[in-house]
Amino acid sequence: MFHIVLFEPEIPPNTGNVIRLAANTGCTLHLVRPLGFSVDDAALRRAGLDYREWATMRVHDNLGACLAELGKAPLFTFSTRHQRRYDQAAFEPGAALVFGPESRGLPDAVREIAPPPHRLAIPMVAASRSLNLSNAVAVVVYEAWRQHRFVGEGEATGSTQ
Repeated sequence: MFHIVLFEPEIPPNTGNVIRLAANTGCTLHLVRPLGFSVDDAALRRAGLDYREWATMRVHDNLGACLAELGKAPLFTFSTRHQRRYDQAAFEPGAALVFGPESRGLPDAVREIAPPPHRLAIPMVAASRSLNLSNAVAVVVYEAWRQHRFVGEGEATGSTQ
């Protein structure tokens, strides 16, 4: 499936929601320190419910350690500063989808770890600043998974459909 990378996430409920998303889509979640919370935070547990035991999650001390673990995975960065829309990209299985902290987004140096065609944005109306982090991750993960015809759907969740 895909790798979701949250670079320096700050808000526990957003990360909890992404844990739940990762568990339900078969993605691996990577959290890059510093985190704005403890991974044992009650708000994180509450938002993730009991999905943490079903999600594959890694915590990295820094972006370099995360990238080393990802190896040659294609990297995609997401920012309101990018021009290319996420739906114009072809997401390969195993790709890493990199999102920034809620209060400031990805710094320029992190945005630029992806090649220019992999620097993507989610369209919004002109007066908008940004989407909620967990909503943005969900939009992109489901588009990437859709491009692969939702391979694996129902396998790990016990779905009968």
